[in-house]
Amino acid sequence: MSTNLLLLLVSVLGAVSTYVFNVQFKQGPVRASALLSLVVALVFHFLPPIFPSILMTKIPLIFFGASFVGMSAPKILGHKSWSVLAGLFFGFIFLNTSKFFTGFGGGLGTTACLSVAMTVGVNSLLQKLTLKVPVGR
Repeated sequence: MSTNLLLLLVSVLGAVSTYVFNVQFKQGPVRASALLSLVVALVFHFLPPIFPSILMTKIPLIFFGASFVGMSAPKILGHKSWSVLAGLFFGFIFLNTSKFFTGFGGGLGTTACLSVAMTVGVNSLLQKLTLKVPVGR
């Protein structure tokens, strides 16, 4: 499995698991993100290096950032299936732009915000395309 594909899967897992803990298990957005991110960070801190060192550092980082996506309110994302798309967007944006955020604060949150906004846009576009347009007489 390629490194980028694995990191995209981690991104989706971070977004979806946080959304599920937030909404279905009623843990709230902050507790869901913090708890899951802490577990992932501790596992990768104490786990013997089973992945290359770059993955051992990037997996917890991407999971943490993607958990910000999962903090979105159900009113915004609507359903956990949309958190899958938002997680993919997060992973893709992070993998292709993270070098531009080096040294700046807020890169993970900004990327999560963009990912959720893109997902809401796709959802809105699909809703408009599926509405039945009245046919002329």
